[in-house]
Amino acid sequence: MKTLVNPPALLILDVQKGFEDPSWGRRNNQDAELNILKLLTEWRARGWEIIYSQHLSLLPKSPLHYQNKVGTEFKEIIKPLPQEVIFQKNVNSAFIGTKLETYLRDKLITSVVITGLSTQHCVSTTTRMSKNLGFETFLVEDATAAFEITDHMGTFFPPEAVHKHEIAALHKEFATIVKTDNILKQVNGVGD
Repeated sequence: MKTLVNPPALLILDVQKGFEDPSWGRRNNQDAELNILKLLTEWRARGWEIIYSQHLSLLPKSPLHYQNKVGTEFKEIIKPLPQEVIFQKNVNSAFIGTKLETYLRDKLITSVVITGLSTQHCVSTTTRMSKNLGFETFLVEDATAAFEITDHMGTFFPPEAVHKHEIAALHKEFATIVKTDNILKQVNGVGD
């Protein structure tokens, strides 16, 4: 397994109140936000780069629609501090329509640790693009969560299966898959 060498940026994708809307259906990993908080606390203590994305959907019926002031708010557990960077986006990738790539390159950041919501949407898309853009990409599987889906043939997939398959598809090809505890153990000695 690849390990951290330089201080990576912590990417926290779309941890917003709109994901509490029942229209998403059932979700796996109810501890995702707690695990993100553990990482966020460590990154803040070390003074490392923390970057948030905030999804502002253009779809009028979306719980994350840009005019839905409550739905677009960050959940209290990971609310950004005034000095922390937020990139607002309208699509799944945090790199599309934002200055995220330029920001990382200007800061000479070569690796990222990805967390957030949801696994099958913004997390998967941002992870793929991160690797394709040449960033060393770590995806924290227990600091993300998926929602149940039904495919075009009417087949239902529970959130646990969606999460598992998304992580499997990203493994090796696009990211080093880790757990929160793995990352917290690795950060000791990085950048010291």
